[in-house]
Formats: sequence, C-alpha cells, structure tokens
Amino acid sequence: MLIIGEKINGTRSQVAKAITERDKDYIQDLARRQAEAGAHYLDVNAGTKPDLEPDALVWLVRVVQEVVDVPLCLDSVNPKALGAAIDHVEQTPMINSISGEKRRLEGVLPLPSKHGCPVIALALDDRGIPKTTEDRLAIVRQVIHETDKAGIVHEKLFIDPLVIAIATDTNSGLNAFETMRGIRAEFPDVHLTSGLSNISFGMPARGLINRAFLTFALEAGLDSAIMDPLDRELYGALLAAEVVLGRDRYCLNYTNAYREGRIGPPKEKR
Repeated sequence: MLIIGEKINGTRSQVAKAITERDKDYIQDLARRQAEAGAHYLDVNAGTKPDLEPDALVWLVRVVQEVVDVPLCLDSVNPKALGAAIDHVEQTPMINSISGEKRRLEGVLPLPSKHGCPVIALALDDRGIPKTTEDRLAIVRQVIHETDKAGIVHEKLFIDPLVIAIATDTNSGLNAFETMRGIRAEFPDVHLTSGLSNISFGMPARGLINRAFLTFALEAGLDSAIMDPLDRELYGALLAAEVVLGRDRYCLNYTNAYREGRIGPPKEKR
C-alpha cells in the first residue's frame, strides 16, 4: 500500500510553530523519520493564512527536499500556494486535493492536468459531505467526469471517500467502506485513499480504532492512506492485513519488516 506521511501539517501546533519560526531542523527531522519508516510520499501542508501560504509552502518544499529523496504531496486548497510550490519540487508531486466544489475544480484541477501529477479527489461538493453512499458516489462520478476532460488518467486519481469521526456518526466507517466498494466496482483503475486518523477523532485510545478501520478499509479496496508511518502498531497492522488479504507475495514485506525490527516487539524485548 502507498503510504503518504501525514506529520508535516501546519494544523499541528508544533509544526505551525516550526513554520512560523522557520525551524528547519524540526521539519527536517520529521521528514527524515517518516522517509526512514517507509513513507512513499510526504504530505506538506503549511496550514497558514492564504496570503502567507505560498511562501510557507515553498519553504517547506525546499527544506524537506534538502534531506530526503521522497516525492511530496502538496496539500492545499489555495491555487496560488500550489502553483508556487510546484515550481520548486524536484520530483513529480501529488496534489491534495480537488473535489466536486466549483472553486477547487476551477482553481486546482488545472495544476495536475498541466504537470501530469497524481491528484487526490474528495467526495464532497459545494453542499458539503454527503451522508449517504449513493450521494458520495454521485459526486465521485462528476469529479471523474471532470478529471477525464482534463486528461488525467484513472491510474493517477486517488479518491478519498471522506471519513467522518465515529464519535459524531457511528455509521461513518460503514459508509466509508460501502463507498470504497462502490468506487472500486465502477472505476477499477482509480486508487482509494483516506486520512486514517479522521475516524477516531474525539475518541480515547485512538490507535485501536485507527487499526481496526485500516484493516476493514483494506478489505474494501483501500490501496493508499495519509497516515503516520511512525506509528509502529499501525504499520504492523497494515502489513499483517495485507498478508491475510493475499496482497503480500510470499509474505516478503511482512517477514522483512519483522527481521528489520520495524514491526513486532522491539528487538531488545524479543
């Protein structure tokens, strides 16, 4: 599964402080540790005021690329910030995100179309996040219609069905899984992604819920996720689920990770 490291996000207080103070050591440490843990992309989100965001996002791109050779996921709804940052990337980035919202389709969609980038598309429109699976699928169909017109092949499209916190909607997980299965059946070549930790917001022992959600989501067709690659137990649950679902040929990913001490009990405790 493709892992998008979530930790360089300006909505987190420590990251916001580092961005404001231009603390490159803090940001670079997060980048290194996520890359070493196996992240395939690093999400970079400045999370600041729109007029400050272009400079902040460019700064993040530069300081992260100084220390890791991992492609970036440029995370913003601000076309100016994305347009500024994309001129500084060393590898083709992923864009996070478009949706059925008119402003995103008009402002953001031209960027992945022009640069040939993979793009994350959210199952929401100007009315918000739908409550039913069918309404979400209707938005996905419309978004894919627009990305088709923009020349984005399905293999570069990552659909996020959007997960509402289970604390506010106990059917949130079920709705997400049903939406994933519907997308997979109708559009077999697109990818499915999710911000994993959204499901557990507001709940105690969030890691337990995140691991359960990940396991069921993989069975429903999830093949990428915005997640914390430094969460050892979550990473172990991911590899174990892929083994059980027959997605790990000869169980090599699982056994190699165990031998390297990346899953299972820490080496000194074995």
